[in-house]
Amino acid sequence: MSSKTFIDLGVPAKIAAVLSAQGIDTPFPIQIDSLPDTLAGKDVLGRGKTGSGKTLAFGIPMVARLASSASHKQASKMPRGLVLAPTRELATQITNALEPLAKAMNLRVTTIFGGVAQQKQVQAIRSGVEIIVATPGRLEDLMRQGVLKLDAIEITVLDEADHMADLGFLPGVTRILTATPRGGQRLLFSATLDNGVQKLVNKFLQNQVMHAVDEANSPVTQMTHHVFEASDAEAKKQLVFALASGTGRRILFMRTKHHAKKLAKSLTQAGIPAVDLHGNLSQNARDRNLEAFSAGKARVLVATDVAARGVHVEGVELVIHVDPPAEHKAYLHRSGRTARAGAAGDVVTISLPAQRKDLSDLLKQAKISVRPQPVTEHSAVVKALIGQVAELVKPAAVQTQPKRTGTSNGRNAQRKRSQRETGTTQSPQSRPSGSRPNSQGSPTGNRQRQNSR
Repeated sequence: MSSKTFIDLGVPAKIAAVLSAQGIDTPFPIQIDSLPDTLAGKDVLGRGKTGSGKTLAFGIPMVARLASSASHKQASKMPRGLVLAPTRELATQITNALEPLAKAMNLRVTTIFGGVAQQKQVQAIRSGVEIIVATPGRLEDLMRQGVLKLDAIEITVLDEADHMADLGFLPGVTRILTATPRGGQRLLFSATLDNGVQKLVNKFLQNQVMHAVDEANSPVTQMTHHVFEASDAEAKKQLVFALASGTGRRILFMRTKHHAKKLAKSLTQAGIPAVDLHGNLSQNARDRNLEAFSAGKARVLVATDVAARGVHVEGVELVIHVDPPAEHKAYLHRSGRTARAGAAGDVVTISLPAQRKDLSDLLKQAKISVRPQPVTEHSAVVKALIGQVAELVKPAAVQTQPKRTGTSNGRNAQRKRSQRETGTTQSPQSRPSGSRPNSQGSPTGNRQRQNSR
């Protein structure tokens, strides 16, 4: 770490004071390299590994420059700063990081993403907000409705641009950037420049300065990687439950939503409190489960790749690839949920004999050198990673549904009471053909459309 302070780099004293109050006194390399250019208004292309401090690398100059610009004094209600992120979780994380800085400089921040009702988002825009953190789908929806215009945007940030490309968001991102004024400052942060990201750089950044604090796709040095080979599916199951039984926080990654939900439920029933995180959950459920994990009510988060980026919880000591990912970038981003911001962490990939060749190829692409070890849940290396075993927690009793009265009048009265409580009025007959309500009451079709935003 450098001996330079944020003040040395030109960060306003009020912002530096907020950072110091959060225990952030020493800038990270990506911040040291890029802040002089971003604070000077230059377009910047930044690359740094996960957990390297990219959010503050673009958040500090955005808040500082918007607070000092002449238009700020005119109390305009139109947004002047825009951050685009690929997922709801990352958008929320960015907003949480920006809000204390913005508040210190009398700026307002709001988050815009799909999967939730837009009413509060529309109200925030109409009340006036300087900085918007958004996912592309909902942002374009509000632009089409005439609720939001980007005519006054002075600074635009693209975070995790390569992930937006992977998700197929680049056409929408291109339309959004085209709607912002030419000549505004643009900052693009990405782990790699493939999959069309370079086209965005060529089209929208002008005389950009490149700042990279590591090689593309390089692993984190404080991260220790392990490959545990189980003899069969039953041995793998026992190994997974053993690794999940420690006292610290751990994230388990699965390939499918169904298996993530099933494993979280099985762990909880076995006395290991766990929550799931995947695209089939409503935003409220995702927020609730993440909060339970962050607060320690659940020690284990079982997730699909929706959590491979944008989920930052302090103190995740172990990441477990229960299902090895499909490609090496997913491996690196999943693994990056531990060993963040200079901390250490362990990553375990569980493999069956038939997966040996594919996993070897994947790790080679990720530049990870690790020797597979045949293990059981009783192996010394496994017990070392488990550490102290946590006390089992008896799962909460399942609540039974109230008995129906057996009459149509009773059923109708119960339905009406339920509708009043939930704020819905739709009858079962009025639901679209082929849809069914999920646990939050949303038709499956609507849920799938929301998850795409």
